Amino acid sequence: MIKEFITTRGIVKATAGAFATLAITATPAFAAWEPTKPVEFVVPAGTGGGADQMARLIQGVIIKNKLMKEPLIVVNKSGGAGAEGFLGVKNEKGDPHKIIITLSNLFTTPMATGVPFNWKEMTPVAMLALDQFVLWTNAEQPYKSAKEYIEAVKAAGPNKFKMGGTGSKQEDQIITVGLEKATGTKFIYIPFKGGGEVAVQLVGNHLQSTVNNPIEAVAQWRAGKLKAQCVFDSVRMPYKAKITETQSWNDIPTCKEAGIPTEYTMLRGIFMPAGVTPDQLAYYVDLFKKVRETPEWKDYMEKGAFNTTFKTGNDFKVWLEAAEKQHATLMQEAGFMAKK
Repeated sequence: MIKEFITTRGIVKATAGAFATLAITATPAFAAWEPTKPVEFVVPAGTGGGADQMARLIQGVIIKNKLMKEPLIVVNKSGGAGAEGFLGVKNEKGDPHKIIITLSNLFTTPMATGVPFNWKEMTPVAMLALDQFVLWTNAEQPYKSAKEYIEAVKAAGPNKFKMGGTGSKQEDQIITVGLEKATGTKFIYIPFKGGGEVAVQLVGNHLQSTVNNPIEAVAQWRAGKLKAQCVFDSVRMPYKAKITETQSWNDIPTCKEAGIPTEYTMLRGIFMPAGVTPDQLAYYVDLFKKVRETPEWKDYMEKGAFNTTFKTGNDFKVWLEAAEKQHATLMQEAGFMAKK
């Protein structure tokens, strides 16, 4: 009797007697793809910021839990507001040994600079999480609420208070413009290379406020150097464990609660170059599913107050399409689109 079974290389015919042997011996030859050399993990941003911290956390989780046989090497390529990193991945079509962590400069950088790049020129792997933004002030300053701080900014007049953020015409400045429009204020926006530097500048009283991600300022908040005034989301963050002596992330009011109707969350996602195979893509989807199940990742999500939404495949692509349209609207309203 002849039986057929399908492998990745086609149909194999075998006699009934030989079927079991063939089925067993064929399996190793068609093992799923995995990296055969070190994988470059590109961060299209500076050191110390949220994307950099997440990439290095992932690197550590993978090493500790032995989730990859080959090394994962983090490389920062922040030039041109991240364009250096994105173009590097775009130009490595078909290379499965390169991945990139993305933030919302995935959309804002090509829109602001006109650089010839679009997220569709890469392969979406997974949305790992959505990041929050918090309005921070120096704890030595007297502002007890976001409303009180905004009233002080208004009273001082236009361009008297300095708002620090990462990069120009990117998320932090978009939020700042939204804040200005919602409250009738006008800040001097000061761009820095990474969120870590932004937090240090605020601690040193070189700025009056920042809109850093939680993970970028949590150490200074815990140390009593910074004050969290409000979160730019429609609901409070769910995490109720105390971070400071008196406050959890959940204790921070939304900016809407504080009378500032401005919202914004940011992508933390993984992409590969275009032209990779389904097996290569599947390897990384599976890898990041494993990363998300580790205690280290779960602890990081809570400490950084992340929205833990995870998407892959078509769900992720649909989200990306909508996010691209949202950012085009925000960039146009802020006057940040590159002139054609």
